[in-house]
Amino acid sequence: MNFPADQNFPRTGEPLLTRYGHTFCDFKYDPNLGLSDSWLFGEAQKLKAVFLTTDKDFFHTIPWLFLEHCGAIVIDLRKPNRAQILAKLEWGLEFVKSHPVENHVLLLRDNRAYYSRRTYPKQ
Repeated sequence: MNFPADQNFPRTGEPLLTRYGHTFCDFKYDPNLGLSDSWLFGEAQKLKAVFLTTDKDFFHTIPWLFLEHCGAIVIDLRKPNRAQILAKLEWGLEFVKSHPVENHVLLLRDNRAYYSRRTYPKQ
């Protein structure tokens, strides 16, 4: 899988993703630095990729802004540091081995995980 990262996600996640056989793409060095969350997520979708971020707003907005998407992992910790973010990312990578990530957003917090998918009424 491809995993582009939001501007706030530590680049130190690249070796972990590589070890799991995934590809890391960092938007931090993009000349469009500072563009909107929806633009960044849209770019991830063009890459058919699972978006990585530490911005918890994505957990609530992705299901409403994008009817279909490749998924996202959101890591929201009270006092984040690189080691804790990477530990949660590794937990998330293990989780997505057995749970579909497409059209889902996985929110990883200090002691909990939330797995969200927008559901629609049958018509």
